[in-house]
Amino acid sequence: MRTEKLLGHLSTAAAYSIFGLNIVFCKDIANTHCVEPIVLFTLRSGGAALLFFLISVFLPMEKIERSDFVKIAGASVIGLFIPQVTFLVAISMATSIDTAIMSTLGPIFTMIFAFIFLGEPVTLRKAGGVALSFAGVIFLILNSVHLGGASSSTPLGIVLLLVNCLSFSLYLGLFRPVISKYSVVNFMKWSFLISAVLSLPFSMKGLLNTDFAAIPPKVCLEIGYLILCATCMAYFLIPFGQKRLRPTLVSMYTYLQPIIAAVVSISTGIDTLGWQKILATVLIISGVVLVSKSRAANSAPSQGSPD
Repeated sequence: MRTEKLLGHLSTAAAYSIFGLNIVFCKDIANTHCVEPIVLFTLRSGGAALLFFLISVFLPMEKIERSDFVKIAGASVIGLFIPQVTFLVAISMATSIDTAIMSTLGPIFTMIFAFIFLGEPVTLRKAGGVALSFAGVIFLILNSVHLGGASSSTPLGIVLLLVNCLSFSLYLGLFRPVISKYSVVNFMKWSFLISAVLSLPFSMKGLLNTDFAAIPPKVCLEIGYLILCATCMAYFLIPFGQKRLRPTLVSMYTYLQPIIAAVVSISTGIDTLGWQKILATVLIISGVVLVSKSRAANSAPSQGSPD
């Protein structure tokens, strides 16, 4: 049991570390205007679906119950299509600081949704851990220089970031039972296939009009990272962690993203390491530890359907 939880922590931490670097690359791609956001999403979801289907060929056959396809379709819309598309569109409409601040709302929303749909208790320790990490992230954001982003945020950009945060939090809190029921590869191959098909009516024109040969090599590498790492690898690791950790605890690793952004800024000479960033990191990690030790996090994971 302890080993399973450790694996859950490691996989979730790795996924959100990948997402942290993904923010930097997405901003760079958005600034070049080489690929429309919806086209980029189709490339990501289609590429991920293809890779997961190829991997599944080498794994034991696993049949999905017909009634669960509706839930998987819902998960693909709420956990993939809506959050990814809104983020890719919003990233060119919001400053880096506003993007980072909006992402901090995720664990708060997830804690509420997990309470509503899964009956996960909101203990004092858990709420305190979320608050402690939230304070650390805000402190880090206000004392860091971030890469890329718009010169000012538009109201639409903020609304899209809010939808992104709400949608993914709902995914973490609502679909854990069906995710736990099947292998990660089997679940994700269908989720990404459904997402890719849903996006085609919106992206077909852009796909046909995009001059892929004119995309700079650097941007091609960044798109490759988005497909292989930020989509396939990260979305493999997230359900792996969801099976072993409570939704609120999984969402707490969102707070790794501004740390990764700060590390990138420091390593490239844009920012410097000071006591503020060290203190912020300590607060964030302390909050995650508090949530992981809360009564709800240590109780037996619920395998039943929330229906």
